[in-house]
Formats: sequence, structure tokens, C-alpha cells
Amino acid sequence: MDSLNIATSTTESLTLLDLQRMVRSTLEERFREPLWISAEISELKVNRSGHCYINLVEKGENDGVPRAEARAVIWRSAYTPLASMFEAMTGSPLSAGIRILVRVMVTYHEIYGFSLQIVDLDPRYTLGEVERRRRETIARLQSDGVWDMNRELRLARPTLRIAIVSSATAAGYQDFMRELQRTPYCFSTTLFESLMQGDTAEESVVMALKRIAEREHEFDVVAIIRGGGSTSDLSLFDSYLIASYVAQFPLPVFAGIGHDKDVSVVDMVAHTTCKTPTAVATLLAEFVDAEMNILDLFATDISMIAERRIHDETMRLYRHQSDIERMATEIIQHHGHTLDLLRTNIFTEAKTVVNSELQRIDKAQHVVESYSVDNILKLGFAVLHDKQGVISSIEATSVGNAIDIALMDGILSATITEIKPKR
Repeated sequence: MDSLNIATSTTESLTLLDLQRMVRSTLEERFREPLWISAEISELKVNRSGHCYINLVEKGENDGVPRAEARAVIWRSAYTPLASMFEAMTGSPLSAGIRILVRVMVTYHEIYGFSLQIVDLDPRYTLGEVERRRRETIARLQSDGVWDMNRELRLARPTLRIAIVSSATAAGYQDFMRELQRTPYCFSTTLFESLMQGDTAEESVVMALKRIAEREHEFDVVAIIRGGGSTSDLSLFDSYLIASYVAQFPLPVFAGIGHDKDVSVVDMVAHTTCKTPTAVATLLAEFVDAEMNILDLFATDISMIAERRIHDETMRLYRHQSDIERMATEIIQHHGHTLDLLRTNIFTEAKTVVNSELQRIDKAQHVVESYSVDNILKLGFAVLHDKQGVISSIEATSVGNAIDIALMDGILSATITEIKPKR
């Protein structure tokens, strides 16, 4: 029967088994020798017997949608040496998400269908593919114009409020926290837990960064912490999606990803990168040390300025005190002269007033003396007395009373014989 032109009809048909055998025969005849093919591992499982079952996929360059897919197997006898060689050369085990170049035998089974048997692989292809993807990611970020954005952000001073992207159980996270606790500073740390390896790690890291961005005002810096691991584990940080988020993040990002040799794309776009999580904590403490040194210098400057100002103001006060004492002395002397003049004037005026009053008193005394009894008697007048005293009215005495008549040179005694009222 011609395998390239098979005639069938309603009366001459093939069974399913016949068709499957024909397909198998055709494939085995066409693909007698192993072929080198490249594909991405989408799934990988090793069963208890030691056989490795892989799902290979070819995705579209632009949309990532699978365009071809096939099952493959590495039998136990081949899997152990191939896997060991791959990990020794690439630094990571065979796992989902990496692209490989493998030598395969095309096989077909009447029940299990089309599959590939992997008999060899070339780790150098995977290394080259990883580097190619890194270069593509770098070129894309540079083309997007975001390559330098995070590095251009200014750090808060001091940098004390830290948002951390890490797994809570990771040794690197524990090392980071222990190093911060050794410092004398009160760092405020908030963990945004994320997977740091596996198929969903990329999405997990991005979600952690999104949660931090929603609380941007609460933090000064973001620390992405990941301890050492295999190259495939750490290739997570060559992801365009994560690197793009880091490059455009509104807060400075510190990368503490435990690469032994290579630098990830996230390291390249982050504000600051350190080899280990502990190194990130040490650097943050050194930044605060620097701020404290600056504050100490400011304090010294302020103290010196204050002392100089106090000295200057003290001297100014001394000068003012001297000026005030001199001016007070001058004012006191001036007013002392004024008081002397006033005192002299007062004395002069008082003397004049006293002399004037003395003269007036003398005149009054002369007047009073002119009205004395003796002077009146000299004028020919007489003063009448009785036992009651001076008689100044006829009403004060009566006929028959004995009276004394005082004259200038003596006293006459008489008796009133008659009283005549004045007409």
C-alpha cells in the first residue's frame, strides 16, 4: 500500500489501529535519526521510578501564546547524567520556564500518541538563551526610557522606613533583620511577603511592589531581599516585568539578591544594589551613620556660632553698660548742676520772701505797739478798772462802784457817783 496516497471508501476503510500504525510507520521511517530541537519547558515531573516527563512548548514571540506543544520523556538511564551535566554547566537544574536545546527521537504510540524521547541536550544553548533574554530585557527597558529612572530618585534623609519584598521564611530576610537590629537606630520595617522562586514568583513580586506603591508615603525605601540560589532561581530577577516595575518605582529600590557572579537586570535598574541582604542592611545603617555625622557637624557649628554670638552680645552689653553708666553720670551731673541752681534760687527767693515778711512784721509790730496801753495813756486817755476787769461800757458798772483810773503816771481811786449815757 502506498503510504503517500491511501485510497479509502465506505467499503474499504481503515481501522483506527491501522491508521495509527501507518502514522507510526511513516514517522519512524521519516525521522530515523535523532533531531536537535529548541523549546521551552512548561512542565517537568520526575516520577518515583526516576523517569522525567516534560511538556515542551513553543510560544509566540509577541503574545506568548503557545503555538506548538509536545510531550517528551527522558528515561531514567539518561536523565541522571543529563540533569547532572546541565546543572553543573548552568548552575541550575532542569526546570519549568527555561529554554533548552535537546536531541530527540520522534516516537508515536497507538494509544499515547506523538511524543519525543530526549537522548541528549546542550547546556550551552540554555546559557546563551538566558543571556539573550537578558540582553533583550535590557534593550527593551532602555528603549522604554526607564533605565535610569529609579537611580535618579533622591534618598530620604534619614532612610529609616523600609518596605521589604521577601519570603518571611527566607534566610536572607532573617539575616537582613538581624543586621538592622544590631544597629543603634530605630528602623521601621514592613514585610510585603512574596514568593521568590517558582512559576508564580514573578506575579507575586509584582503584586508586592503594587501593594507598596499604594502606601508610598509610609516608606523611604524598598528592599528586595533574596538569598543565594541557583541561576535559574535568580533568573527571576532578569524578568522584564519585575525590572520594569523596579525601574519606574516611585521609591528608591535597594536590591539585595544573592548572586555569586552575575548581576541581574533588577540589580542594574535598582537605585542601589548589594551582593547580599546583609550588605543592604549594612549600607542602610551606614547611610544613617553619615546623617548622624552630618548632624554632629551641624551641632558643632551651631554651638560655635551660638558661643560666638553670645560673646559678641556680651561685649555689646558691656559696651551698652559703659555707655549707660557714662550717660547716667552725665545726666546726674547735669541735673545736679540744675538742682544746685534751683537750690540757690530757692534760697535767694526764700531769703527775699523772709526779709519781706520780716519788714512787714516790723511794720505790723510798730502798728501794734502804737496801740499799746502805755501809748494810749500818753495821749491823755485813761483806763478804768474795777474788780471785774477793764470797764469799756457804762453797762459794765453802776453808781457807787469803786473803780481805779489808770493814767500815764499813776492810778486814781474813785467812786462812781453818776453815770451819763453818751448822746
